[in-house]
Amino acid sequence: MSEIELRTIKEAEYIILTQSTIRQTANKMGVSKSTVHNDLKYRLPHINRKLYVSIQKILQIHFEEKHIKGGLATKQKLLIKKQKLNAVNK
Repeated sequence: MSEIELRTIKEAEYIILTQSTIRQTANKMGVSKSTVHNDLKYRLPHINRKLYVSIQKILQIHFEEKHIKGGLATKQKLLIKKQKLNAVNK
């Protein structure tokens, strides 16, 4: 098995164990988000189909939650900005 195939399996197993996002996995493995994405989307189906199906379910959940997390982050950012403005105006 090649180094790339081993890395791909390691990334997939890490996501299954930790429910991590592609970004978190890339940071942990020391590779780019693009590398993890390409490994999981294009290489993994040819290496281990069963693992690929498991990963797709997890990544689909992350995709569906992405807009919620983004909205919460924006809300938090605006709240902090408002608090700073109120502190300055007092």
